[in-house]
Amino acid sequence: MARVTGFLRTYRIELLLLAGLAAATAFFVYLGYGLARPVQDELVFSGERAFAYAETQMAFGPRVTGTEASRQMTDWLIGELQDLGWDVYVQNFNPVPDVEGRNIIAVSGQGQAIVLGTHYDSRMVADRDPDPARRSEPVPGAHDGASGVAVLLELARSLNVAAMDRAVCLVFFDAEDNGRIPGWDWILGSRYFVENLAGVPSCSPVAFAVIVDMVGDADQQLYRERNSTPELVDAIWETAAQLGYSRWFIDEPRYRILDDHIPFLEAGIPAANIIDFDYPYWHTTQDTLDKLSPESLARVGRTLEVWLESGAAWGPPP
Repeated sequence: MARVTGFLRTYRIELLLLAGLAAATAFFVYLGYGLARPVQDELVFSGERAFAYAETQMAFGPRVTGTEASRQMTDWLIGELQDLGWDVYVQNFNPVPDVEGRNIIAVSGQGQAIVLGTHYDSRMVADRDPDPARRSEPVPGAHDGASGVAVLLELARSLNVAAMDRAVCLVFFDAEDNGRIPGWDWILGSRYFVENLAGVPSCSPVAFAVIVDMVGDADQQLYRERNSTPELVDAIWETAAQLGYSRWFIDEPRYRILDDHIPFLEAGIPAANIIDFDYPYWHTTQDTLDKLSPESLARVGRTLEVWLESGAAWGPPP
C-alpha cells in the first residue's frame, strides 16, 4: 500500500496531465461527431396545433366568399404564413359579377413545384340541413373548409422544404363550395388558379397537386377518390399504411368527386384528392368544431409530411 501511495505522489502531475488529455480528446471526438452527423428534422406535424388553427377559423364565423368574415380570415391567414417564413401572394378574381374572391398562395423552396391545395370558403346556404327552417343559413364549415386549411397551415410550420429540392406552393382556394346555387358553380377558385398558372411566381411548372378537403372528421374514413391520379393515391396511401393508418386511409375506391383537383387533371397535371365524404353533417348547420379531432388532422398531415420529406416518389420507376 505504501509503494502505491508513493508511486501516486511521484507521478501525480503526469497522471493529472494524462487525465486532462483524455478528457480533452473525448470532448473533441464528441464535438466532431456532433458536427459531422446529419441535422435531424425536429419539427413534426402536430394535430393539436392544427386543431387550434381550425378553432381560429371558426371564430371568424362562416367564411362565405366576398364577406367581411372571409376578408378577416384571409388577412389572418396571410399573416400566419408570412410569420412562418413563406412568400405570400394574393390572387384576386371575380367568381361571379360584383363579388371578389381571393386565392391565397404561399411559396417556399426552388425547383419544379408541388401544389398542396385546399379551399377555405364555407358554403353560403345549408341546403342539406335536416331542418327546412335552417336551410337558408350559412354552413359553419368546420370539416368542409377549416380542416383542410388547418392541415396546410401546420404543414407550413413543420414541413422541411429545404430537404425536398422542390418548390412547394400551398394554395388556399376561394369560391369552391357554392355549386347548385343560382349564379354560382363549384371549384371556381381552383379553376382560376390553374388557368392563370403562368402568372404565379415559382408555382409553374407543376409536378403534381394534392388537394386536402374535408379531412378532420373524428369518425375519419378516407377512401380512394376515383378521379384522382391512381399512382399518386398509391404512394400516399402506402405511406399512410407504413405509419399505421390503414384503418383510416382505406384502400378502396368509393366516390368520384368534383373537387379542386379537377382543373389540374383537365390541364394534364397529375392530381390526388384526400377527402372524407362519409360525413352526415355535410352542407348542414351541424358542420361544427366539435365534429373534428386533432388525431384525424394529424394522420393526414403526418402522412403528407413523411411522404414529401422522403422524396414524394410515385408512379412506376423511371
